[in-house]
Amino acid sequence: MKKTLTKIVLSLIAMVAFTVAGVSMSQPTEASAATVSYAKLHKVAKAQLGKPYGWGSTGPSRFDCSGFTGYVYKKGASKKIPRTAQAQYNKYKHVSYKNIKKGDLVFFGGSKHSIYHVGMYVGHGKMIDSQNRGVVTEAVHAPWWHAVGYARVANVK
Repeated sequence: MKKTLTKIVLSLIAMVAFTVAGVSMSQPTEASAATVSYAKLHKVAKAQLGKPYGWGSTGPSRFDCSGFTGYVYKKGASKKIPRTAQAQYNKYKHVSYKNIKKGDLVFFGGSKHSIYHVGMYVGHGKMIDSQNRGVVTEAVHAPWWHAVGYARVANVK
């Protein structure tokens, strides 16, 4: 009886621990404490301007949208970010448009559950992104995009 009770208690403790761990992993994470240089991010992003779009491409000769943002953060900040636009949206702390900073990610889609595009904010209402015209600088609120949200990947200065 004592052995059975011990097994039940240990099982309950394990279930609670896994539940807590699962919840904490699914919540957006805070921006990292390390400071990332916007100048480095922007330099990497600008160097890609004009490169062609390629579905599923992560560079360096062609990019899809999330492959582009992943490449910029990897090369410009030595930071690995999730592969897809939806995974990037899900992972990082969301900010409002009025609080957006250079280096933040801008997400587009039908809703927060159907993100299909991402770009990197570069200031003055503009972003650099990879889309059917290749890597370009364009307005965040262009008529062909439906902005869904904004997220801070790191403390960018």
